[in-house]
Amino acid sequence: MYFDLLPVPAEQINPAVLAYLGDAVFELMTREYLLHEMQSQSGKLHRRAKQICSAVGQARAVREVLPMLDERELHHFKRGRNAALSVTKKANPGIHSAASGLETLMGALYLEKREDRLRDIFSACVKACLSEPQEG
Repeated sequence: MYFDLLPVPAEQINPAVLAYLGDAVFELMTREYLLHEMQSQSGKLHRRAKQICSAVGQARAVREVLPMLDERELHHFKRGRNAALSVTKKANPGIHSAASGLETLMGALYLEKREDRLRDIFSACVKACLSEPQEG
């Protein structure tokens, strides 16, 4: 579902705002995917969602996604990756930057109503996140 709340192009929106939106889009797509694939107990769903939606999972997914991006998508990613975003003391800045870039891209694609592209990129993210062993 799309809302026409922002009448400006994604390029004119602060990357931190796009990342904020993209985080929600990514989380919703993850939950939808897990419900389709697992239909399991909520605890198992939550653990699997954390594997996909964490900054570590998203940064891992970036390696899979970057070669897929066209010039405009790469621009959105780099805007988010390079933005001055706050990072907790526990977070690795490189991981956080990569995750923020991915979230910014997802937010921009959502605002541009590019659902097919969102799903392509999300599928690559899930593949990357679930193909490697879980941490912790």
